Amino acid sequence: MVSPSALLAAVAPEFLSTEPQSPSAEQIELRDGLLDRPAHIDPKFLYDALGSSLFTAITQLPEYYPTRCEDEIFQRHGGDIARHIGPVQALVDLGAGDCVKAERLFSSLRPSHYVPVDISADYLEAAVRRLKLSYPDMRITSVGQDFSRELALPDDIPQQRRLFFYPGSSIGNLGPDDAFEMLRRIRAACPDGGLLVGVDRVKSRSVLEPAYDDALHLTAAFNLNLLRHVNAVLESDFEVDDWRHVAIFNSELSRVEMHLEAQRALRVSWPGGHREFKQGERIHTENSYKFTPQAFSDLLHSAGYHDIEHWSDTRGWFSVFSARA
Repeated sequence: MVSPSALLAAVAPEFLSTEPQSPSAEQIELRDGLLDRPAHIDPKFLYDALGSSLFTAITQLPEYYPTRCEDEIFQRHGGDIARHIGPVQALVDLGAGDCVKAERLFSSLRPSHYVPVDISADYLEAAVRRLKLSYPDMRITSVGQDFSRELALPDDIPQQRRLFFYPGSSIGNLGPDDAFEMLRRIRAACPDGGLLVGVDRVKSRSVLEPAYDDALHLTAAFNLNLLRHVNAVLESDFEVDDWRHVAIFNSELSRVEMHLEAQRALRVSWPGGHREFKQGERIHTENSYKFTPQAFSDLLHSAGYHDIEHWSDTRGWFSVFSARA
């Protein structure tokens, strides 16, 4: 007879964490960014446990259209998307967060193995425990990883018929060269599989800027929380009240930029260093590039993908692309 504990172990989700960047390396990265001119902090530092929770709340805001547009596309075109993708063995969810977006695809794609990947391992683990209660027969392997640096999946995840799911226009957080390299890494990791990716489209400033600077100031809290995370990692002494959130659409570069702006002249210190900021000086914290369908299709082709299709919401604000590796 099989014991209850053995049965529980057989269906429990697997939690894996690749070797994280060492604390000293993270500190060096933050220090170098703060000392650069202009100062910048990599957006991955937005996503500690609190930042991940705040971003989930942002997706519910009326101003933040990408999540609703993407949901509309899957509701209206889900059957066509699933037919284009074909059979899926392992669904690899990049930047999985609360796993809700991928969960909505389970019924149409029917993966046998779900692999959520996220830099915030603690937040991801809580989401996967919830998910496992609803899908006890599905194998789930949770991977805590900064996939912006490398994409290293466990060896026991099937390589055949992998589908990489990269929703929410997260690809837009990468600059053009980094986006190209990310697409190449994904393609190398699924030689007979494919990519399903959400892409935000170029539109008017009046729509774009409120999506990143909402009336409830949740996005401001999300951006300012980054300073608390930096303090924890770098042992710096940022005071959140000294800074304000700024979001602008840079039409020349086709991207929304998020910054933190010093509200007074100040000095930020950390062990072994410091930086003086003038009033009005900014720290660049995130980009969100916007694409035309043709521009993103060209990017996929240049990264080696083929059989590319895309679907849009009724307003033409967002696109979902399916491409074969």
